Amino acid sequence: MFETAELGRTVSKDEYLSRASQLRTELLDLQTRLHDDGTFPLLVLINGVDGAGKGETVNLLHEWMDPRFLQAVAFGAPTDEEAARPPFWRYWRALAPRGRTGIYFGNWYTPAVVGRAERHLKKSAFLGALTRIRTFEQALVDDGALVVKLWFHLGKSQQGKVYQRLRGSKATRWRVSAQDIERHEKYDRYRDVSEEVVQETSTSAAPWTVIEAADRRYRELAVGETLVAALSSRLNVAPVEVKRPGRSPPSITGRTILDTVDLTTTTPRPRYERQLPALQRTLNNAVAGLAKQGRSVVIVFEGWDAAGKGGAIRRVTGALDARDYRVIPIAAPTDEERAQHYLWRFWRHLPARGKVSIYDRSWYGRVLVERVEGFCSDAAWQRAYGEINEFEDELTEHGVVVVKFWMHVDAAEQMRRFKDREATPFKRFKITREDWRNREQRESYERAVHEMVDRTSTRAAPWHLVAANDKYSARLSVIRTLLEHLV
Repeated sequence: MFETAELGRTVSKDEYLSRASQLRTELLDLQTRLHDDGTFPLLVLINGVDGAGKGETVNLLHEWMDPRFLQAVAFGAPTDEEAARPPFWRYWRALAPRGRTGIYFGNWYTPAVVGRAERHLKKSAFLGALTRIRTFEQALVDDGALVVKLWFHLGKSQQGKVYQRLRGSKATRWRVSAQDIERHEKYDRYRDVSEEVVQETSTSAAPWTVIEAADRRYRELAVGETLVAALSSRLNVAPVEVKRPGRSPPSITGRTILDTVDLTTTTPRPRYERQLPALQRTLNNAVAGLAKQGRSVVIVFEGWDAAGKGGAIRRVTGALDARDYRVIPIAAPTDEERAQHYLWRFWRHLPARGKVSIYDRSWYGRVLVERVEGFCSDAAWQRAYGEINEFEDELTEHGVVVVKFWMHVDAAEQMRRFKDREATPFKRFKITREDWRNREQRESYERAVHEMVDRTSTRAAPWHLVAANDKYSARLSVIRTLLEHLV
């Protein structure tokens, strides 16, 4: 498929100067409009053959575009910090926010291409990596991102001539490494792998543009024209009036999964006080051994307001070394977080190997409060189930133990706790008008929880419904469940 990028196309100096000047003006104008629009980011991927001018293109875009609204990231081998987390952690952290442009060099395609060409990845693992990439990019596009993927191509003889020219001058000799020469000798293998990558990941949502790169002037104009065309098409589309979504009607009727939880279980306080320390010691030992096992832990707490999430979290953290865990309380997103895909703020807090991240509410807000209260469109929360499952699959494949709790209390017990909070001065801050408003929507939330469990309780990351009418029983149940996953 790369034959059309080996036609020997060139551009004269005069033509280049004329067209480049116009392109730069158009690109700057579109970049300003992108920033002012502020509803989506432009993500530019730079990939292709070594020696084809990828690095020079990154430099060119810094020259042609406004650097205030531009961020470029060149990924090399993972650092120790990056290697201690799932592979896509470093890519999620580097995503440009809405209204800005991100340029990614050595991005998420490089490990798959190099791994397969160097025969470190088996065919099944390679195809699995491409599937993960497609899913990742689809999630970005579904969230509004404009993804422009540029593949720079040189024929084998053209690449050889580039290397020969660079090595012939002391000023540029450093740009050709021993690894470059070694890969040149494997050119045919890299080309075959690259063709498969481009074919398998060029989608309607995020297509590849293959650029003939032998002539610098032709290459630069092709890059500029591709970006101008993509941005013009997106920004010139007449905006669709988006009405604030209403509350979604329940998708099911009758009993829900929450009706199966036995809320009559109780634990006398003396028994609780005897059992808790022993369970906490065992939990401490289990977490202490995580680093040697190459594992980390993500604990998710969801549940009704006043269901005892905070109390359960304190009993878990009471068993741990403060250096080994972090509690992430999730509230309404900040302006910085709203400018990103909703999963971005959760990816950035993932633990390194041997560590524990505890989310006090989580990414499930998309299919709970955002769904019920109409804070996102129906399409957004409906596709979130698949996005969440993919996210959690990536974690578990990397050795992250994902444990998810829904703390369940009945309506009567919740009301009793609400009134207790109102009557107790040092607890009064815990009860808000929003809590009362959410309670009015309890039936809708029950349906949303049912569907959440149905769609996202997987073998790798199952949901645990905790009977929390009795706080002592709930806290012991949480720690016992954690131990089942860790020991």
